[in-house]
Amino acid sequence: MPHLFSPLKIKNIEFKNRLVVSPMCEYSSSDGFANNWHLVHLGSRAVGGAALIITEATAVSPEGRISYGDLGIYKDEHIVKLKEITDFIHQQGAVAGIQLAHAGRKASHDLPWSGGKQIPPTDKNGWQAVAPSAIAFEGDASTPLALDKAGIEKVKADFKAAAIRALKAGFKVIELHAAHGYLVHQFLSPLSNKRADEYGGSFENRIRLLLEIIAEVQQVWPADLPLFVRISSTDWTEGGWTADDSVALAKILKDKGIDLVDCSSGGNVLAKIPLKPGYQVEFAEAVRKTGILTGAVGLITEPKQADEIIQSGQADMIIMAREMLRDPHFALRAAFDLGHEVKWPIQYDRAQWRK
Repeated sequence: MPHLFSPLKIKNIEFKNRLVVSPMCEYSSSDGFANNWHLVHLGSRAVGGAALIITEATAVSPEGRISYGDLGIYKDEHIVKLKEITDFIHQQGAVAGIQLAHAGRKASHDLPWSGGKQIPPTDKNGWQAVAPSAIAFEGDASTPLALDKAGIEKVKADFKAAAIRALKAGFKVIELHAAHGYLVHQFLSPLSNKRADEYGGSFENRIRLLLEIIAEVQQVWPADLPLFVRISSTDWTEGGWTADDSVALAKILKDKGIDLVDCSSGGNVLAKIPLKPGYQVEFAEAVRKTGILTGAVGLITEPKQADEIIQSGQADMIIMAREMLRDPHFALRAAFDLGHEVKWPIQYDRAQWRK
């Protein structure tokens, strides 16, 4: 029976365990460039024993950034530092992954510790946000520009170009960000997509952009390397994207060659979410019944809790955020707590826990 520390092979990549460092925005870039903060932040979690380390939402274009401090992969010059980071991650026996993203109407924000409000396009550090429809995220936000056909083609081309750069930078996994109210999720949800063309209206039309982005990326991403998609499994709002929609989408994604669905939720509209430990695991379990691999997220903080999710067959990987911020060595601690072999870096061996 699989457990948290059993290996998992997806295509040609073997993950040494089921623990994944979730994409977590650091808001510490200038013009999209990675720096030593990202090297240490991501590298320390590879040292800490997680199997897959995924970068923060990495913008495929300057206008696709959430903030002016976001990581980017929209110019060739970004590759050099990212390659340094992926090399270090792989030296630790972990796998480097990148989340490719476009913020859509949730772009052009200030840094969280500076208030995080949306910056008007006329102000310094601001730019024009785009979306499927000219609907602002919240009342005081700027109204985005509805993408025309040329704009949609640019988005697709930007994802494709980003995938080429990701490969050159040494990444072994791509996760396409279609969750949390960012651009692709905005197309998926009828709450934010009011288009009357082939990208709006029906379920088939609203998923079209995601499927076209996948097709573009697959033209340049090797068939033997994993390709994930992160979704918001529900909008938690009547009339929005639903858990049933996610199951229906997962069946299509499996047929299109997607390897794993990372099952999060919310973010597209302000909604009341019933938070509790493991509150999103049920979505991963439902999607997994379609036959596709899934990642579980959401208030998973304890080794036993994570192990039980894998053992019970609710998900195939545990994708953790806040707990990995609190404890970069969570994977090593979890292995010790669960009675599995703990492979500390030789430099740290004298400090490991012993029974």
